[in-house]
Amino acid sequence: MDSIDPPKNGFAVANNSQRTAAKVAGIAGLLAFVLVVFGNYVLLGPLVIPRNAVDTARNILAHQTQFRFAAVCFLTYAVGVVVLLSALYVILAPVNRGLALAGALFRLVFAMLWLIAPLNSLAALRLLGDTPYLKIFEPDRLQALARVQIAGSFDDYYVGLPFFGLAATVCAWLWLKSRYIPRGLSIFGVIASAWCVFCAFVYLIFPQFNKIVNDYIFDSPMALFELIVSIWLLFKGLKPTESDQMRAGVA
Repeated sequence: MDSIDPPKNGFAVANNSQRTAAKVAGIAGLLAFVLVVFGNYVLLGPLVIPRNAVDTARNILAHQTQFRFAAVCFLTYAVGVVVLLSALYVILAPVNRGLALAGALFRLVFAMLWLIAPLNSLAALRLLGDTPYLKIFEPDRLQALARVQIAGSFDDYYVGLPFFGLAATVCAWLWLKSRYIPRGLSIFGVIASAWCVFCAFVYLIFPQFNKIVNDYIFDSPMALFELIVSIWLLFKGLKPTESDQMRAGVA
């Protein structure tokens, strides 16, 4: 296995394994982003009517394939997160193995919590189905319970969000130390991710916090950072190259 070259002039030169992992991380990060946006906003979002369990149930029953496809998107997203965290560990472990491992574990916890979303979706479908033992309940009660199951996925996300934020904060700090990506981008990542961690914990303690700070502002800056990093890794790769380091040494 390739070993990382020692830092010189403040730079760390990546080896071939890290450069390959960077491409994998870029692809996994972009695919995961597309899957979660498509599943949440294109497939699931139009079916869920806020504060209306009856219409939500009717939409789900009328578009079961679409609803199940959303669940599959969420499942595949979790797989993408595991691939991403593995690739990031390969890239960042030579910088600081302990922090890289912590970041990977934080992201793994988030992925595991995210897997509850498709389970909730399947549970909602079961409640709205024609299972004989559910006939003892009135339809409106089953519709309300199904809506609760779907709402539970949002609770799972906000429980997992601090772990996602911690993972992103650790990785952003390691990006900053390694200088594999632009320094300004790394600094933005540290700030955006730390902000997400703060908002997530405050929101769990004070649910009305989203009346002061909109929910989307909790994680959107961090999501933007992760998206830009994925694009950078896929198309630009890890910096600096060996030639960059040689020029820095000459300078």
